[in-house]
Amino acid sequence: MNELTHLEAGMPIVYGGNRVAHVSEELANAFSEGDRLVVVQTTGDLLHIPKDVWAISRDAVGAASDAFAQMGAISDEQISAFYEAFARRLEDDATFAPIAEANASDVATAQSRGRTTTRLILSDKMRADMIAGLRMWRDAPGGRGEVVEGLQHEGWRVEQVRAGLGPVGFVFEGRPNVFADATGVIRAGNTVVFRIGSDALGTAEAIVEHALDPAIEESGLPAGAASLVATASRAAGWAMFSDPRVALAVARGSGPAVAQLGAVARQAGLPVSLHGTGGAWIVASESADASDFTAAVANSLDRKVCNTLNTCTIVSAREGDLVTAFLDGVRQVQERQQVNVKLHVLDGHQWLIPREWFEERPIGRAEGDVVEPQTEVITGDRLGEEWEWETSPEVTLAIVPDVETAIRLFNEQSPRFAASLISEDADEHERFFNMIDSPFVGDGMTRWVDGQYALGRPELGLSNWQFGRLFGRGGVLSGDSVFTVRTRAFQEDPNLGR
Repeated sequence: MNELTHLEAGMPIVYGGNRVAHVSEELANAFSEGDRLVVVQTTGDLLHIPKDVWAISRDAVGAASDAFAQMGAISDEQISAFYEAFARRLEDDATFAPIAEANASDVATAQSRGRTTTRLILSDKMRADMIAGLRMWRDAPGGRGEVVEGLQHEGWRVEQVRAGLGPVGFVFEGRPNVFADATGVIRAGNTVVFRIGSDALGTAEAIVEHALDPAIEESGLPAGAASLVATASRAAGWAMFSDPRVALAVARGSGPAVAQLGAVARQAGLPVSLHGTGGAWIVASESADASDFTAAVANSLDRKVCNTLNTCTIVSAREGDLVTAFLDGVRQVQERQQVNVKLHVLDGHQWLIPREWFEERPIGRAEGDVVEPQTEVITGDRLGEEWEWETSPEVTLAIVPDVETAIRLFNEQSPRFAASLISEDADEHERFFNMIDSPFVGDGMTRWVDGQYALGRPELGLSNWQFGRLFGRGGVLSGDSVFTVRTRAFQEDPNLGR
């Protein structure tokens, strides 16, 4: 079989069966013998994986794969001891000091490059949450060996038993606390290999050196049970998700990047769980309590995460007082956070917003404060657009004829993630739950959608239903939900035959 050794500018590359992409001059110049080219069949993206990055990823996945082969001999007590040893090292100030130093360096580097550092800072709260998360896993049942179902036949019986799935590959955004999340899969007998965003790589390497690897060694887990792909190259994610030894590919971060990673994994034949697009909706019905609505809005805009309020719809019969209630909630956010909230209002409904809300004001963006109109008009096909805000919360407001219309718009335009109905009608809540195509449905603030907050389990990610409802794509993906089922037979009659 011939191998690709070079690329030429303008070279046609067929993708999707009937489309053609062309190699750029930059890609042609960068590509060398031994490198890999991944062609994304849905978009025609040509992804270059240098051979050294491929080797780093291959070795990390190999370590996780080798470790998984040994996990059957590891007891649940050893796994518990690993979580405690990991948590204890993060808790110890002397051990944590070089981790904090590495994080400060990462933050300074990111700031010098004009990058946002809101989620990069390993704060006291983030550290405490990591420790708490690890101890949750320490105390959680793993489920390995649990008999899911059994069936007795004449002379023999069958049992279906929970077991580890295999090496789980993660690509995370640059948040240091992902370590506590990712290692959750070890509880169920899996191993993990992960790549973290380049901004947090120094912090990640320090956590591995001073806390993670020592905890693995102390507890007797096999080396490689948790493996970091130690390179800043984005190509490492493409390489890892092209490796058939990965049992499940999990990507968390920005929408376009996660979609691309998911496409790479799917065409490599890997099961995929994507966590890149969020943005919650609140629907205020005709029977909504105005003060409850105000509180739901105010408490859903504290910071930008996937379950932040993104789109708010109000039924037209209550537009008079509920738009005022909505703006009251926004004002509470502005006062509490000392920022201006950015509004987007559906074309045709701008008359409901007071004139002063359209004046130019400082809006906190990733690049700093930008003076722009506080409220802008958008078209009806943009209701599902997720606003990736920094310090100034950003939200869309639309007026709809009824709750059924809001449900239809959610199902058509949103990523089908989280929805909340503000209503005093119990039957309306039941209809809403049955009709809306969302894994997370509530009746107040949207920020409850969180594995640790809602279920007491550190989450690996929150999936939407944008790409269907298959395993790991709808709901909370947690460490103990990553498993497979093996089937075991016990023959009681030695003369049994067919």
